[in-house]
Formats: sequence, C-alpha cells, structure tokens
Amino acid sequence: MANASNATLRVHGGNDLLGQPEIEFSSNANACGPCPIAVRAIEQVDPSYYPESGYLTLRRQLANFHGVGMDRLLIAASGSEFITRITALTAVNGKGAVWLPKHAYADYATAASAYRLSRAATPEEAGLVWCCDPTSPLGQTDELLARAGQLQGTVVLDRAYEPLRLEGALPIDQAALDRVWQLWTPNKVLGLPGIRAAYAIAPVGAQAQVQQMQQLAASWLLGTHGIAMLESWMTAETQAWVKGSLNTLRQWKVQQIALCTSLGFECLPSLANFFTARLPGHDDPAALLKRIDRIRATSVKLRDATSFGLPGHARLSVQPPESQAALRDAWWGSA
Repeated sequence: MANASNATLRVHGGNDLLGQPEIEFSSNANACGPCPIAVRAIEQVDPSYYPESGYLTLRRQLANFHGVGMDRLLIAASGSEFITRITALTAVNGKGAVWLPKHAYADYATAASAYRLSRAATPEEAGLVWCCDPTSPLGQTDELLARAGQLQGTVVLDRAYEPLRLEGALPIDQAALDRVWQLWTPNKVLGLPGIRAAYAIAPVGAQAQVQQMQQLAASWLLGTHGIAMLESWMTAETQAWVKGSLNTLRQWKVQQIALCTSLGFECLPSLANFFTARLPGHDDPAALLKRIDRIRATSVKLRDATSFGLPGHARLSVQPPESQAALRDAWWGSA
C-alpha cells in the first residue's frame, strides 16, 4: 500500500510543502488585504457556541444583499465544496456529462472524475456546465456566457473573481443570470483565503435542486468565523474598502506588467487582479519548472499553469511594488 505522504497533492496556490511563501504571487487573494473590517468581525466572535442551525439569519441577510428570494440562497463550506456537491447532484440525478472550459480551475475536472462523469463535447450536450468570469487562470471574459442562459443543463457561473474585476463588466444580463447558479467566494477579495466560507444563488424556480443540495450537505458547513466574514462582506464599510483596494490594485498591475515584460515574460490580457504570462524558456517546460522551484526556495512563489492546461506559463497575482522587486531579483538570481 502506498504511503499517504506520497499521495499526489492537488495543485493550488498559497501554502505548500515548504510552508507559507513570504512573497506570494501564486494565490489570487487581494494583496491589499486582509480587510481590517472583516478581521475585526472575525476576532469578535465566540467560537464556543454552535452556529445557528440552517444558517437562516445569514441566508436572509445574503438574499437581501443580492436582492433575491431567500429560497434561492445556499450556504457552502467553500467554493470547492460547492463544486463537489453540485457535481454529486449531477451524478445522483443521472444527468451525464460535464462541460469544462479549456483552461479552468482543476477542481471542476477533479469532481467530475470522482463521480465518473464524462466530459461533454459541447455545452449543449452537458448535464452540468461550468462558466467562470473573469476566467482563471487567464482573467478574461468567458465567451460561453453569451448563451449560458439558453442551455438546458445545470449551468454554474463561478464568480470567484467578479469582486476583483479591475476593468469591464460581467457580460450577461439579469434575465440570463436568473437561469444559472452563481457561486460567490468573498474570502479572496477580502484577502482572507484561510477563512473557508461561500454561498451560491440558485436559478429562479430551482427549489427542487436547492432542496437536493441541502440534503447532500454536511451539518455545520460554516463555523462562527466563516459566518462573521460573510456578514462583514455585506457591510457598506467593507464594500468601500473593496472599492478602494481595486484602485490600488490597478496601479500595481500596471507596474507589475511593465516589470514582467522587462524580464521577458509575455503577459496575456486580463481583466482581473491576476494575469497569465508565457515565460522565457516555455519551450522546455521541465527546465522551467526547475527554475520556478529554485525561485520558490528564495521564498517567492509563482503558480505554474500546467494544471490549467498551459505548460510554460505562470499565473501571477498582482502584488505590491516591494514584492515585485523581490520577483525581479529572484528571477535573475535563478538563471
């Protein structure tokens, strides 16, 4: 039997076998964070009590925040937990294949594989369709959104990076939005990825699916700290902080793209607080991975984009100027 320590680890940004990187380009969390309003709210909760059963108060608050009916609001332990659960629902209902974007978060495919769901050739043939806007790792517009509301399968719009959009707007109207699931994970924009808490807004008229999703959920999806973060997310003070942070990120992004270009990176267009770059040496991915590992040893972490289907590329979140300087020194030092 294989030792558990030798099991293949899923590829993610952030903390790894070397611990928490000092200079963090691999995670898309808001580099202006953590949001101080949310931190204060989290520090003030009492974790010695169970959260409210059913999260009725939180669901009502989130529904009011988004202007939807409470019966459309579903709590999730995290974005990844929701991905796994709605994939399980697709399998339970015998809905068949899953549509996955060409370049996307690997958990969509991981969940489909776990439930032995095949990959659909077209969105029209799928029982479960994944969209994300801005997309990850590219941070671009998801072209499928133009017809997402017309598809017959269950469509999920992952809005993880919508609050971190630095330009443009979501290319879908309200009528189409009301026909798809919307997945929200505010911990990224608040700079608090270590707090696991998310929620989804169901399509209009999807009460049966919502009930099934609730039946598939474990008890106590969120602890008190996750609840506090989501409650803080909805406040005017936090929303003002988010707006201010986006202005800062726009300035940092211009500087970072200029720096990366000077290093020989080919920076691809992005609407969000991150972008993907084709790296020098991209024609030799194995050697490039070794260079990225050498950079990681200096406490600077890049997100290799091979798991997204883009070998020879890295996804970089926008970071402050001092971190950008560290990247410059680490890149030249690793040659």
